[in-house]
Amino acid sequence: MKKFLIIISVLIIIVIGVLITYFYEIGSVSNKSKEVTFTVNENETYSTLADDLKKAKLIKSEFFYKLYIKINRPKNLQKGVYQLNQNMDLNKIINILEGGSTYVDSIKLTFKEGTNMRDYIKVITSNTNITEDQILNKLKDNDYLDSLIKKYWFLNSDIKNANIYYSLEGYLYPDTYEFNKDSDIEKIFSKMLDNTSSKLEKYKSSLSNNKYNIHQLLTLASVVEVEAPTNRSTVASVFYNRLNSNMSLGSDVTTYYGAKVNMADRDLYAAELNQVNGYNTRSSAMAGKLPIGPICSPTVSSIEAVLNPDKTTYYYFVADKNKKTYFSRTYSEHVTTIQKLKNEGLWFTY
Repeated sequence: MKKFLIIISVLIIIVIGVLITYFYEIGSVSNKSKEVTFTVNENETYSTLADDLKKAKLIKSEFFYKLYIKINRPKNLQKGVYQLNQNMDLNKIINILEGGSTYVDSIKLTFKEGTNMRDYIKVITSNTNITEDQILNKLKDNDYLDSLIKKYWFLNSDIKNANIYYSLEGYLYPDTYEFNKDSDIEKIFSKMLDNTSSKLEKYKSSLSNNKYNIHQLLTLASVVEVEAPTNRSTVASVFYNRLNSNMSLGSDVTTYYGAKVNMADRDLYAAELNQVNGYNTRSSAMAGKLPIGPICSPTVSSIEAVLNPDKTTYYYFVADKNKKTYFSRTYSEHVTTIQKLKNEGLWFTY
């Protein structure tokens, strides 16, 4: 009997010891508050989270965590971003994971087609803590630009031209992006450039083996982007015909960009229309020349248009207020078309 009691006592001590160890191991890692942003990805299970929870110092032991999971069988694990704390015990952590993420640490930024860096800056500064000065300073940082040129095959030293308004204009693909709220401008630019790289990859050979270099092609594509909502390959042919004939492109959208005025805001003043700069292709000084850089970030359709332009003998085009485009071979035909549109009430006014 005495021996039996000893055995029972030992077993009780062992059980008590195991329970003490178990409850200790599923307790909080720390008594001090330290918030941890924890991400649950698609198709993860409570079991597969063990290693990440341990690395984040949210659990003491992977073994006792998995034992807790096996005993309690929690359900409803949802992907998302969770705000946890190292002073939470395992029961509290699991309850939060079962409830689903209510913590939002990401934002979506949409950059529209045909918009330029000034518009991009407004989107970024309106939705993040990044300032306009931080963006502009980064765009002028030669060391930063050199690092990008080294990383991305489609960037070259042309973006460092001192007369270019914004070095990465034309290279940040218009799209909707999701970023962490604490992303700095380098992270934002990197994600956008990665997207551009993906979009341009299928055109790499055509862009690299052309009469014009990549910077020039993207510049022309950006003009086509703003000038032509439709008929882009034909519009591209007009610009090529003018370049080949040593004519200026005569594109109003480049004049607006050169004056740093959005077309929807107002008409240009005479001094702005006649201003000589690296963008204003209405100037005779720009005969046979492209702008020194893109005026927006072109989409794939505009890039395809400049790589595969129609073969035409057109030198002029104009669009009506319904976005229908009219093409002419001579200036007199062009003037006649404009007058006809005005008479029919189809002339577009800002």
